[in-house]
Order: sequence, then structure tokens, then C-alpha cells
Amino acid sequence: MPRAGGQLAEGARLDIQLQPPGGRGMAIRPVVQAVVPEREFRWLGHLFVPGLFDGEHGFTIEPLGENRVRFVQREVFTGLFVSPILRLIGERTRRGFEAMNQTLKARAEAAA
Repeated sequence: MPRAGGQLAEGARLDIQLQPPGGRGMAIRPVVQAVVPEREFRWLGHLFVPGLFDGEHGFTIEPLGENRVRFVQREVFTGLFVSPILRLIGERTRRGFEAMNQTLKARAEAAA
């Protein structure tokens, strides 16, 4: 996600640029579903119209003790075209999420 903007409030629309490794970039405008400071952030996006290919993306921070947390990033896809679309973009999408997690980990550890 080379670019992400918008208000961090439930019901707000975000402006996000996705760029999976080896894939074409695309802009999405999901709606924020949950904001819990320092714990959870979640949005729901649709490809074209709701019900065709929807993705709920979430980030959760779970405290594990002093100076330790577990960061969980997840995406749940639903809709009529999930199977054919994931056959096309599923692997690139997974690699993109993994790269994002590694970059976030490196930044968090460098700041500590």
C-alpha cells in the first residue's frame, strides 16, 4: 500500500493505492468498519458493486507483555467472484501482505 489516506473514523471512506508485487496497482475506496486506538483498525471494500468481490481488511494489535505485541493482518474475501479473482491475484496479494508486514516490523523495531 504505497498510499493510504482518509479519516480514521467508523463510516469514513478511505483512499488507498494497492500495489502487489509483480501486479498492477489499483485504487480502492473502502469504508472504515472499526477503529479502536492502539488495538484494531478494519475496513470493507468492494470491487465494482457490493456482493461481487468484497474484502474486509483488518489490523489487530494484541499486547503480549512488556514491550511485546502481536500484529495480526487479515483479509476475508466474500462474494460471487471470489474464486476466479483469487485464482488471478491471490498469490500476489499474499506476497504483498507479507512484504507489508516485514516492512512494518522493521520500522517498529528500529523505532524501539
